[in-house]
Amino acid sequence: MTSTSDKTDNLRVCQQLISSAATQGADMVFLPEAFDYIAENKDESIELSENLDGDTITAMKDAAKSHGIWLSLGGFHQRGLNGVDSRIRNSHVIINSNGEVVEVYDKIHLFDVKLKRDGIVQLKESAHTLPGTRVSSPVSTPIGRVGLGICYDLRFPEMSLVLKQMGAEILTFPSAFTSVTGQAHWEVLLRTRAVDNQCYVVAAAQVGQHNGRRMSYGHAMIVDPWGKIVASCDGEVGVALAEIDLDNLRKIREEMPLDDQRRPDLYGSVAVCDSGFSFVDRSFVFGSFHIPTSQIFLRSSSSVAFVNIKPVIPGHVLVAPLRSAMKLTDLSPVEVTDLFLCVQKVLKLIEKAYGVASSTVSVQDGPDAGQTVPHLHVHILPRKKGDFDRNDDIYNKLEKHDKVDDERTKRSAEEMALEANKLKNLIATCSL
Repeated sequence: MTSTSDKTDNLRVCQQLISSAATQGADMVFLPEAFDYIAENKDESIELSENLDGDTITAMKDAAKSHGIWLSLGGFHQRGLNGVDSRIRNSHVIINSNGEVVEVYDKIHLFDVKLKRDGIVQLKESAHTLPGTRVSSPVSTPIGRVGLGICYDLRFPEMSLVLKQMGAEILTFPSAFTSVTGQAHWEVLLRTRAVDNQCYVVAAAQVGQHNGRRMSYGHAMIVDPWGKIVASCDGEVGVALAEIDLDNLRKIREEMPLDDQRRPDLYGSVAVCDSGFSFVDRSFVFGSFHIPTSQIFLRSSSSVAFVNIKPVIPGHVLVAPLRSAMKLTDLSPVEVTDLFLCVQKVLKLIEKAYGVASSTVSVQDGPDAGQTVPHLHVHILPRKKGDFDRNDDIYNKLEKHDKVDDERTKRSAEEMALEANKLKNLIATCSL
């Protein structure tokens, strides 16, 4: 598509493209960076920005729900959260087929360049955009696990590798490449990321003249894990449609097991860094249960901590991976590391909140180990001396946890929200 500063017209085009893709049978539609608008200057870009509950994302939620389709909205100009810094965030928003926002990734690599070739290309994204602070965990969608990037992120292979290690099967780089950089690097970078990481790469793109100063290269494309371009828009406005064949992806990874053959003993390894806590307003799907934001008190790159509807003892909370997985062995090494770092921090928080120095930490790894919700989770229970007649009685209580014959009553949503809010407030006052 070719965005301009006319948000109404851009939205009309987006809705037409989504409708066209849905009519052709698409399960998920990917729109490019700056699908909402491309402004004439920095001030206009800030002025036109919106919050996630604004008209643009609301319209996109409605489109997703009406077509029963998932949306990747790459590069939404999200208004800043405070009055200290007026800069926006360049946000990749994922909306499910129920019209719910399930993930928001803020672009971490900003396009600050001055190219003195084929005419001068000079852009400084950081003048009006704040960099993101975390790599988002891949999102489970009907087409596979989608890793989120935006445009310039494509040039940093470490990020793609981390997303692959976190379980990504599809890498996305919604973009607005300049004509100069696009002609030189666009296709080769996309195909390289696909081959290096044995992932599909989906790259929606801006194309054509946006205003008197800005022009984009276009050539939106989908690349398979073997590096083959399976669909492309070339240099035109339109829709590229392709089937994501995860069996083929797994076959490629089995025949050429790159992850097993890496030599971190010689050249080190790349892993996602823990960037602290996030309280983004997003709920969490835990098995068949919908955990609202009000009951979540901590979120890391790949994990989430939330209060318990039927705690065995006061302070009994749960930590789970964001991605649905039954067992520890289903997680990538990066996800396992993140999960237990999150557990460690929750332990410190819970022990401080309840004034104890000991806790029981339990993982019911699969249904035969007592797991009642088909989503891996860790129980954390603060312990006091004498809280049970026999110390190991707590495991008998856990064994009944959420069973039909469990006599404990479920807590109200208000009671659970109150506990989560207290824990959030405590995080702000202590060092974890």
